[in-house]
Amino acid sequence: MYNRENLILEQYPFEVKQTTKGRGALICDTSEGLKILKEYRGSEGRADFLYHLLRFLAEHGQEQVDCIVRTKDEKTLAKDVDGTVYIVRDWYEGRECDTKSREDILRAIRCLAKIHNILRTFPEDIPDYLQIRDDSLFLENDRHTKELKKVRNFISNRKKKNDFEMEFLHSFELFYQEAQGVVALQRQELQQKEESEQAKGIYGICHGDYNQHNVVFLRQGMAVLNFERASYDVQVADLGNFMRKILEKHNWNMGLGMDMLKDYNKIRKLSNQEMRQLYIRLAYPEKFWKIANHYYNTSKAWVCGRNLEKLQKFIFQNEARENFLHLIK
Repeated sequence: MYNRENLILEQYPFEVKQTTKGRGALICDTSEGLKILKEYRGSEGRADFLYHLLRFLAEHGQEQVDCIVRTKDEKTLAKDVDGTVYIVRDWYEGRECDTKSREDILRAIRCLAKIHNILRTFPEDIPDYLQIRDDSLFLENDRHTKELKKVRNFISNRKKKNDFEMEFLHSFELFYQEAQGVVALQRQELQQKEESEQAKGIYGICHGDYNQHNVVFLRQGMAVLNFERASYDVQVADLGNFMRKILEKHNWNMGLGMDMLKDYNKIRKLSNQEMRQLYIRLAYPEKFWKIANHYYNTSKAWVCGRNLEKLQKFIFQNEARENFLHLIK
């Protein structure tokens, strides 16, 4: 494997001083700074698009992103002798965003708003395969809601029920009604969008996986990594994803949630339609579906106690969650 890695790195216009193995990757100290070598499974077209997108970000204010490094032959991908494809990107050493730190969280929020502003000015055409369908989230949530009912029916028919199953049945109706309400709201939003030109303004390029692991604090500034899931979608999808993960860890603290919204708004003002989209993304009981889905797709004879803990925590947090949702609605 060592020789294989060396053969791949020889295709690049830098000298490798030292390498360190990471999770499925090789971190390289080179004559041009830290780089990371990783196997790549996407298309060459997507890699080419990401190359230009990340360069655009770096040149327009978000200097520290994991730009793709081209080979000596100006290719975004390198191939091994057996045809395996690899990609090399800039890399940064630092600490991940601390989800317990209010300062870290708000800095990450402001950085996201800044990135969204920059990405809205990206001049190149977006490939069709990066454009998310308008009804994709509606169809996903509608499917998840039907799956919740399927899990409820399965558990109801079991003669002997464990603690998790009893707790799930006890709380099912509340969260099922929430899910149905969000799906109905999404259906209404889609109908209104067809009649509104303003709806176009809520779309832009999204990071696609903006979370604490992909925000790294350096000695100077911060880096945002792993844009592999970038897409053209409603940009508040990034905001909603990040806020939900953080607020779940903070028991849906209303003050923190409002500060996150306020700091994002300072840099990029959210329209009323975007606020409705954000509400939809936070209001769907996704955690409840994830817990139910994990239970249904694993052994029913032995349910991990962690599943019950997660379910009980979600139920416990729901009053605070509903209070926050009511406030932003």
